[in-house]
Amino acid sequence: MHWIALRPEASSADATTNLSDPLGALGWWALRFTPRVARTDAAVLLEVSASLRLWGGQAALLSQVLKPNFPVTLEGYAQGATSLIALAQLAVAPSSVAPTSMQMPPAWPVDVLPLSALAAAAPDLPTLARLGCSTWGQLRSLPRGGVARRFGAPLLDALDQAYGQRPDVYPWLTLPEVFDARLELPSAVEDARALLFAARRLLAQLRVWLQLRHQGVLALELIWYLDERRHSAHQGALTLRSGAPTQDVDHLQRLLVEHLARVTLAAPAHTLRLRTLTLAPLVADPVDLLGDAQRAGDGLLQTLERLGARLGADRVLHLQPRLDHRPEQMQRWLTVDTKSIADIALYKRARGQKSIQSRLPAVDGPAGWAQPLAPTWLLTPPQELDVRAGQPHYHGTLALLAGPQRLEAGWWGGGELALRDYFVARSAHAGLVWIYRQRLGDATAPTTHAPYATRWFLHGLFA
Repeated sequence: MHWIALRPEASSADATTNLSDPLGALGWWALRFTPRVARTDAAVLLEVSASLRLWGGQAALLSQVLKPNFPVTLEGYAQGATSLIALAQLAVAPSSVAPTSMQMPPAWPVDVLPLSALAAAAPDLPTLARLGCSTWGQLRSLPRGGVARRFGAPLLDALDQAYGQRPDVYPWLTLPEVFDARLELPSAVEDARALLFAARRLLAQLRVWLQLRHQGVLALELIWYLDERRHSAHQGALTLRSGAPTQDVDHLQRLLVEHLARVTLAAPAHTLRLRTLTLAPLVADPVDLLGDAQRAGDGLLQTLERLGARLGADRVLHLQPRLDHRPEQMQRWLTVDTKSIADIALYKRARGQKSIQSRLPAVDGPAGWAQPLAPTWLLTPPQELDVRAGQPHYHGTLALLAGPQRLEAGWWGGGELALRDYFVARSAHAGLVWIYRQRLGDATAPTTHAPYATRWFLHGLFA
């Protein structure tokens, strides 16, 4: 058996990046090294004998534990063959966690450890001192029967546990199924944006919890409790949603900044609460074995979520292609659904980063027509052109360069029939334009002035 005892500083609860419960945060963090983690009144215990081989030995495991990535500030650590030895060494000679002091000082021999470092002996220390007994070894040398009658069996049981003659029995820490943490603010907050300072602590704790559960969060709720003496409302809340399971609390923090900027507190807030609403297994990003592909900045999903939080979800739109030959019906603009964007991202990853266009049936244009001749901008509705001597005019006479591209569409499903001949034309003053000649029976054209006259319309402009 091999035990490691970690003790956080008393001021950890007030540090900028730490939490209101330093022992609890430290215990959750320690679960990454071993499933056998216990919490005492002043320290966290790790039983690591079953994890030594996984981490490459005692020295390698200790170097990982002592890396400067603690959720709280550590005051010291100690090791021992039993949990009580580790706690006693932590009490009398804790080792520093500074990088310059990775080598532990010589540990005290077990027999010379003071009885003050044995919690079970604390009520009887004055009596034991009058008997001339001040160390573990001296207490162990006394007759067991007399010690049991004078001080009770629990003291002997603790001494046997300290020497490894009785098993260490602790309630091991386990992660809750739902993350739900509270943080009392040091002072009342009247500006919603000031809540972010305290919310960072809860997000840091959420990150540890998600990593240990190997899950990502899809939705979480931040709740603030208000001073009821100042307003009838007693709490407020906002919900953060992600299109894909994530452990990136930095992205969640950026979303929180955008949301809190639009929140007005009805009264000063005194307590924050963060809880998860929806979780999902985390899908890890593919790893480049060559180390060449390094993603810079936010991805598409994170960018869309930030824009939606800042501008409003109804103001972020995406283009959806449609299987329709009519130019004005080839696409439509829809509100961005982050879940659909995430599904597309997963599909592309599964298919080897293929384009989304591969999911759509191929639509070929007429033979001899170059698809890149389609314009960049469409006019809605098309603008009718003047016709002089049978020639269309737009800032002068138009010279037809390419065409016709005949379109007959919209006759199915009760749609508007479109019968058109499209041309690419040049204007001496307006440049290249996209025009069409209306054919008889076109139900999409504006009201006609002469039912049987040839009419021309400007439908697009080339950028």
